[in-house]
Amino acid sequence: MQSLIRGITALGIILGLGSSALAQEKTDISITRQPGILYLASHVMETQQLIEKRAAEGGVKGVKVAWRTFSGGGAQTDALLSGNVDIVNTGTGNLLLLWDRTRGSVKGICTNSAQPVILVSRDPRIKSLQDIGPNDKIAVPTVGVSTQAILLQMAAAKMYGDKDIHHFDANTVQLGHPDAMAALANSQHEVKSHFSAPPYQYLELKMPGVHEVTSSRDIIGGDLSQGTFFTTTEFAKANPTIVKAIRQATADAIAYIKKDPKGALEDYKTISGDKTGIDDLMAILKEPHMMDYRMDPQGTMKFAKHLYEVGTLKTMPTAWTDYYLPEAADLNGN
Repeated sequence: MQSLIRGITALGIILGLGSSALAQEKTDISITRQPGILYLASHVMETQQLIEKRAAEGGVKGVKVAWRTFSGGGAQTDALLSGNVDIVNTGTGNLLLLWDRTRGSVKGICTNSAQPVILVSRDPRIKSLQDIGPNDKIAVPTVGVSTQAILLQMAAAKMYGDKDIHHFDANTVQLGHPDAMAALANSQHEVKSHFSAPPYQYLELKMPGVHEVTSSRDIIGGDLSQGTFFTTTEFAKANPTIVKAIRQATADAIAYIKKDPKGALEDYKTISGDKTGIDDLMAILKEPHMMDYRMDPQGTMKFAKHLYEVGTLKTMPTAWTDYYLPEAADLNGN
């Protein structure tokens, strides 16, 4: 009888410790994203409160997620390092840079999109990257470190060799996608080219004289992860249920996008305030590779290899799992 009592007592202590651990997890969570339907999964997650639901199922109830929109990845990563946000949702380059800069203290949870990004121009002279002259301005979300900026460096390395990898850096100017689209629409604006992102690139291609110059798929030779959830390893260790909930909610959101793309776009319009018609947005999702919402990292080691070879990364990862949390190891990444 005494052994039974001791067993019940021990079980009670274990359960109590488990409850205490869950109770210690953070319930007010802040997550960032950038404008556009690259981040469509996040709009579904917000509208349908998928993270909150998954966290509750895992035992952490009362979670409140505050979504914050930033114009570029650099501001998001600064906010993460300063502790002003818990999780960011931005491009592969920013994840790699922070993983390297913090010596592995920032890692990915999962990706949520791998759509192509397109460089467009309204300058009739610019048909290819070879036509970019010293006075031509190209809008990118963040100079130097955004996915678009790094893609331009990769293209320069192919065209001019590694010694001239920064060939296009001086051409780039920092503008959020909505502001860059407004610049393209203004015939008097000095910015005539924009390394864009969905839906802006397709809306811009409908403008008179705007045409495609190149794309991420042209430069990297395939898929490239765009939206990526990542956080500090300290946060992940202290909040395992939240991290798991984010991954589960991402899977839920992607499944919903595939099943009901119109409903997902309505969620996006509700949250973002985008005035683009639903039929136009549906047409954009029918563009090649535009339904590539996926959780497994794509093309990230190509990015890492490039950044290491040019000295931006001090450490070359041996595999993509080096800069993702262990919970992501079962994904089919590269």
